[in-house]
Amino acid sequence: MRSRTPDRLCAEAVELARAAAEEVAHPGKPGDHVEVVADGDRVVTHYFACEDPGYRGWRWAVTVARASRAKVVTVDETVLLPGPDALMAPEWVPWSERLRPGDMGPGDLLPTEADDLRLEPGWTGEEEPPPNSAVSGKMAELVEAEDADVTAGPPRDLPAAPERGSIAALAEELGMRRARVLSRYGLHIAADRWDESHGSKTPMAQAAPASCVSCGFLVPIGGSLGQAFGICANEFGPADGHVVSLSYGCGGHSEAAVMPKAPRPAPPVIDETLVDPLALREEPSEGEEDLGHA
Repeated sequence: MRSRTPDRLCAEAVELARAAAEEVAHPGKPGDHVEVVADGDRVVTHYFACEDPGYRGWRWAVTVARASRAKVVTVDETVLLPGPDALMAPEWVPWSERLRPGDMGPGDLLPTEADDLRLEPGWTGEEEPPPNSAVSGKMAELVEAEDADVTAGPPRDLPAAPERGSIAALAEELGMRRARVLSRYGLHIAADRWDESHGSKTPMAQAAPASCVSCGFLVPIGGSLGQAFGICANEFGPADGHVVSLSYGCGGHSEAAVMPKAPRPAPPVIDETLVDPLALREEPSEGEEDLGHA
């Protein structure tokens, strides 16, 4: 079992350790002696402060040792190590986790992992309907009449214009004629991201006269996302060319100029902003006027 008490001769070899540290740190010099730590039986490490501004909080560690029953202490190793308060580089993060939207530039390539949760396999042409399927009975003749490359092989090998009425034509219409398509998870995170940047909770939408669902500049999109999103085509709008939520809005709404004005409140019962005329003296009644003439 290793001793926790530093060996006396090794602990006293401070100058030997300092000389070894100065040789490695040249042209710089190690600072004050910080501490001594026992690494084992007759094995001790001396720590000296590092004065280099680029290594703030680091320490020169010089390990010395002596053989059993020997009185001569020798240098085992000298190395620069970080201390408790050392300035360290942040922990390395893989590029796939560091990448953020907008980081890609012209010429950059972003490979997609095979098990990316945002994607799922598309139609490959290898799936065949079961024998008892109604589709197989009605479409058998059309499928057999197609070229073999249309129903077999990866999507990149399929012809650009599949024959009308074929399974390939149906996959083309549904947008499934690709090796991989967006999964439900991929659709959800995309919708959340778009709604956060151009959704109903943004300050622009809160101050808009109306939402995008009634704007003439909204370009509809297909698929399930078309039920909640579209593309803005107003070149003067803040979201021109962006996918916007149907509940988003801005001051560039196509009908903003003809929007009905907000109803004005009813006039107050007592208008304190007007002045009521008051006579300086009370006007005489009709009976009093007759007595005056008599």
